[in-house]
Amino acid sequence: MMAVALSVVALWPSTDTSATPLAKLKTKFSSKHTSSVDHTQFAVLNQDFKTPQDVTQACISCHNKRHTEVMATSHWNWSNVEYVPDKGLLSLGKSNILNNFCVGVSSNEQSCTKCHIGYGYKDKNFNFKDPRNVDCLACHDNSNTYVKGSGQAGLPDKIVNLKLVATHVGRPERANCGTCHFNGGGGNNVKHGDMEQALYDPSPDVDIHMTSAGSDMSCVDCHSATNHQMLGKVYSLSSANRDRVQCESCHTELPHNDSILNNHTLKVACQTCHIPVYAKENPTKTYWDWSTAGKLKDGKPYEVKNPDGTDSYLSIKGSFQWGKNLQPEYTWFNGTATHYLLGDKVSDPSKPIQINTLLGSYDEPDSKIIPVKVMRSNQMFDEVNKYLIQPKTFSAHPGDGGFWKDFNWQTASAEGMKSVGLNYSGKMGFVKTEMYWPINHMVSKGDKAVACSECHTRNGGRLKNLKGFYMPGRDQNDFADLAGKSLILLTLIGVLTHGLTRMIAHKKGGF
Repeated sequence: MMAVALSVVALWPSTDTSATPLAKLKTKFSSKHTSSVDHTQFAVLNQDFKTPQDVTQACISCHNKRHTEVMATSHWNWSNVEYVPDKGLLSLGKSNILNNFCVGVSSNEQSCTKCHIGYGYKDKNFNFKDPRNVDCLACHDNSNTYVKGSGQAGLPDKIVNLKLVATHVGRPERANCGTCHFNGGGGNNVKHGDMEQALYDPSPDVDIHMTSAGSDMSCVDCHSATNHQMLGKVYSLSSANRDRVQCESCHTELPHNDSILNNHTLKVACQTCHIPVYAKENPTKTYWDWSTAGKLKDGKPYEVKNPDGTDSYLSIKGSFQWGKNLQPEYTWFNGTATHYLLGDKVSDPSKPIQINTLLGSYDEPDSKIIPVKVMRSNQMFDEVNKYLIQPKTFSAHPGDGGFWKDFNWQTASAEGMKSVGLNYSGKMGFVKTEMYWPINHMVSKGDKAVACSECHTRNGGRLKNLKGFYMPGRDQNDFADLAGKSLILLTLIGVLTHGLTRMIAHKKGGF
């Protein structure tokens, strides 16, 4: 009885909420950063700037050498030298990796570089060594008026008041990061599924970390920087296990009061349980079919909308499927990835081509189960050379080969492949592709986390497709089942034998 009483006391839930992980985070981030500098008082910034490069020159006149830090980052270079398994050291990044959304940057720089932290990146001849090309305002504008121009190679829109923005700069805010990261792929929440405009001011049900009712955290609270190099890697582009942001940095490796839950953290990432669904507020794109692109009505491109306002069809891009409140798929991940590289031959085009592969298995000590969005597409393929095609999609004007104006796959393919130095056979088809996007945002409250029975169940559980390990409640093992049934039977026999023995002893005058 004493042992039972002590166990109940030990397991009784604590009423002291001040010590919960969420309460600690809320306390830690409740004091918001305030700038100690008033940039409106600097004479060098109070001028009518003729060009955005002049603003950069003014910035580095005080913040000297900061531009050299920026020019060493992946945000600037759109690439990093990384080790890719089975391929060695490679320069890898947005500048040369294909995806299954708009496919790639090459030959489309003038449009894609709207999200580059530089000015004038319109083609492969961009001068990455000119400090005046660094765009300080993209990340440090606090006026909420700065916007890049569409198809302007990273230059700001002409409506931007450069003097106003230059005098209202500071620590990066959600809007600075979200402008690109929430709208990648051509619109709100198109790519990631867990990063969208709802995170500007989310409810607690959308994200418990970023809601003002919770920790009210900004992007840079987790994605901090040293010498302008941000923590955090998107594995659609990166292969290396470095500069990562981990939940354990704040929550520790044993975040629960329950030891059984803590045991799970050895092989299960925090996100797997605490992000039961993604695309909570707005839908995300789940399938893109380029093979239907190019249809015209009366010789002109057209679009078809779904009832919720998302695109069902665009002449320039093809057909789409979307989803909302989606349950993630799951995979093992050890922190490293490999990628399809331009020119990689495909041995069996009948199977979906893996644009990126997250590596890991149960047997690897560093591997954990993580939630992912798997983007599936039908995209351009050279049927003779057996590799994916980098098309030229953006058009500055009709006749330049860009598909979005000329609607000609032959010229778009030829121009795009020329830009990356690969041969185009002239015979284009379409193949299925898959791309993995780890889910890290839209963290739910603890009481909305994945329930045990959603995984530990015989049929249709969340982890039904993960193999190579035994999961109680999901998997059947003949020896374990026989041993369990035998123990139950032996226990029953023991109880009955003990009871019968006591009855016989009682009748004989025993106790």
